[in-house]
Amino acid sequence: MSRPMKKPEAPVAISPKAVGMQTKVLFVCMGNICRSPTAKAVFDSMVKAAGLTELVQADSAGTHAFHVEEAADPRAVSAAQKRGYDLSGHQARKVEMCDFSDYDYILAMDWDNLALLQRTAPRGLQHKLQLLMRFATEYEAATVNDPYHGGPAGFDQALDYIEDACNGLMEVVRRRASMVAAA
Repeated sequence: MSRPMKKPEAPVAISPKAVGMQTKVLFVCMGNICRSPTAKAVFDSMVKAAGLTELVQADSAGTHAFHVEEAADPRAVSAAQKRGYDLSGHQARKVEMCDFSDYDYILAMDWDNLALLQRTAPRGLQHKLQLLMRFATEYEAATVNDPYHGGPAGFDQALDYIEDACNGLMEVVRRRASMVAAA
């Protein structure tokens, strides 16, 4: 006589906080008023759309203290608003030593800022440093050019590059989040 098959139990959802596996991303440019806050806004929008706000955290910072506590550049705000991104509430800050240990990915917009981060990063944490455009899939540019001294076209191009690279970064973050969910 065969026994009735026991219905499998539903998998138990594991809270990301319980696992302790959040992905933290820091976007870095020179002054933290154009490219890096734009990247944060774009990425935050993608994270929210993917339903990963409990698993993914992002911030932005600058390698220099030129604009500490200032709002995002009005031209960056305008370009971002045209595409539905919100930079309001941004307050520029400089990279701090604790950022190197606190973040999983520290993504520079260009070679100069990457080099500054590499010189500053404590030994053993340089592996976290990369160029944002490493994640791009449509554009072959290695860096996001600084639009600060140019016109509106530079801010639009920066947004094109940032959106592309953030899409690629989201794929990495999704895979990491699915590994957490499977744990």
